[in-house]
Amino acid sequence: MSHSTTTAPATPAVPPPPDGTPTRRRPFLSRLDITYSPYLYIAPFFLIFGIFGLYPMLRTAWMSLHDWDMIGDRTFIGLDNYTRLLTDEYFWNALVNTFGIFALSTIPQLLLALFLANLLNRTLLRAKTFFRMAIFIPNVVSVAAVAIVFGMLYQREYGLVNWLLGFVGIDQIDWDGQTWSSWTAIASMVNWRWTGYNTLILLAGMQAIPRDLYEAAEIDGAGQWRQFWRITLPLLRPTFIFVVILSTIGGMQLFTEPLLFANGNIIGGTQREFQTLAMYMYEMGITNLNSAGYGAAVAWALFMIIGLMSLLNFVLVRRAAK
Repeated sequence: MSHSTTTAPATPAVPPPPDGTPTRRRPFLSRLDITYSPYLYIAPFFLIFGIFGLYPMLRTAWMSLHDWDMIGDRTFIGLDNYTRLLTDEYFWNALVNTFGIFALSTIPQLLLALFLANLLNRTLLRAKTFFRMAIFIPNVVSVAAVAIVFGMLYQREYGLVNWLLGFVGIDQIDWDGQTWSSWTAIASMVNWRWTGYNTLILLAGMQAIPRDLYEAAEIDGAGQWRQFWRITLPLLRPTFIFVVILSTIGGMQLFTEPLLFANGNIIGGTQREFQTLAMYMYEMGITNLNSAGYGAAVAWALFMIIGLMSLLNFVLVRRAAK
């Protein structure tokens, strides 16, 4: 009777790594790579943000607590610069101008962008790619060129707008000499430049909505308006909130358009008819070297106003879309 013996299979030898690293160190290096490499990948962003974003904010906050002279003494005064804002008529004038131009530009801009995005989203529209590219062209054009063209359009003596108004019996308007007219001119410039940009963002949100919902609604007899109100707007809410907040931030920081409309006059007209908060901040913090601390306080006031306005718009849009 023969007895069979079984032998355990020999464990194959693990070849050493090509780089000569000991095998027992490889799991440790793998865990180290998995744990810390993501932080190394995102470190450049935070490094750049810290240098060009966070540090200037903290530096400006520190300056706002001082009587800061760019070429002289710097004295700590606490919150005196902020209490000075409450009695500064130029600050309140700039605040009113900012809100006025913001209302005339942002609200019509968003409504028009929503209408154009819905129009470009229709399947029956021909040459959609051409229209999508064409509607974005104003945003590509230099803001200086836009200001020059609109400045010529709104000239008092030889401007095209006054020439057209003359056909309906309206007298010539001094567009940069009155508050309401300057607000209208600057708002039209902003609307022309940024409507296409917001349209494409809203269009991207609309195209993410499943087409099956529209087909089912059409089978049930829902028309275009009912589909837009019951399907498009509710599902477009996150994108629309993003566009509203983005437009709010841009509208409250308005600087280049009114500055160029005033031909570089930082006070925004002869009587500060359209000086915005960003322009007033530049006047106090850069033009007047002995009031840099007060200019920093204006900057932080603008930052807090933008934050409150963005939060308010976020709440209003969410409630309206429910």
